[in-house]
Amino acid sequence: MSRPHKIYVSVVAHYDIDGNITPLKIIWKNNIMYSIDKITQKIPAASLKSGGYGMRYTCTIHGHVRYLYLEESRWFIEKMEG
Repeated sequence: MSRPHKIYVSVVAHYDIDGNITPLKIIWKNNIMYSIDKITQKIPAASLKSGGYGMRYTCTIHGHVRYLYLEESRWFIEKMEG
């Protein structure tokens, strides 16, 4: 059975004058950049599948919904391991 694990990623984000953070792009380990098409939700949440807690952004990237977490000062995305 597959289970998710954390993949730490680099993120290009916009920080506004009020301190709001909006992730714009995810940079994968191989330096491939993926633009975030849409953010549909931003809530404080635990990653119940892979562990951790932080701000969870529900993102649409190339038509796929992904959870992107800001855990303290590091970003991670859940990925299924085979």
